[in-house]
Amino acid sequence: MENTRQLKISRQIQKDLGEIIRLRGMATYGGAMVTVSEVRVTQDLSIAKIYLSIFPSAKAEETLKRIVAETKPLRAELGKRVRHQLRIVPELHFYIDETLDKLAQIDELLKK
Repeated sequence: MENTRQLKISRQIQKDLGEIIRLRGMATYGGAMVTVSEVRVTQDLSIAKIYLSIFPSAKAEETLKRIVAETKPLRAELGKRVRHQLRIVPELHFYIDETLDKLAQIDELLKK
């Protein structure tokens, strides 16, 4: 169960990181559209698990590798944006959010 502080920080990181990724543009990520769909922060606020929705899903693994390679600059940019809200910027761990793919798969099964 996340407390109120964790939820506020998660929302702030989601908003700011989404904006940073959007400003970098699709060309940076091989033409894939990247959206920050969810952020979960640990209780000690040291790690942020960031779930990314990547379209098209065929480029998901390649795009995730590019983003993981850019973790340090992304964290630095995030630190500039949240420096007044957070004393320490959490370590960023990126994951692919497969919710949309699973929904499409279920929808396809229901059509049969």
